[in-house]
Amino acid sequence: MSAAPIPAPSGRRKLAHEMNVVPYIDVMLVLLIIFMVTAPLMTPGVEVNLPDVGGENLSSEDTEPVTLYVNASGEYFLDIGENQDQPVGPDEIVDMVGAVLRNQPERMILVRADANVPYQAVARGGVLLQQANAKRIGFVTDPDSER
Repeated sequence: MSAAPIPAPSGRRKLAHEMNVVPYIDVMLVLLIIFMVTAPLMTPGVEVNLPDVGGENLSSEDTEPVTLYVNASGEYFLDIGENQDQPVGPDEIVDMVGAVLRNQPERMILVRADANVPYQAVARGGVLLQQANAKRIGFVTDPDSER
């Protein structure tokens, strides 16, 4: 003989052993929408005031640009002249680049600096190019593939 279940007292409901998850789902959906809306608005990094200049990609030109190389120890090299693998001094940079720019005043001058070079060496190179009357100076960078 099996025992019959005991009926619940009249007027009282039997306790449910299940958890109602609908309110939790509603809260999670609201949080998801908030994060989806605000995530694109947050910009990571340091806030800086950038100058208002029109940057454009290099166009394909008939002449190769002159490149000023700055190695990790701050030495300068030019890809014009005879001894391109020998460091050049500040006066030589102004003279050599100035000579090229007298013949082609709109020729592009690129600065290709090592990532570990002190900023002062890159800035000094830019000043030397300005002294040589360079009107178009660009900085060469490699895209960061780890991001």
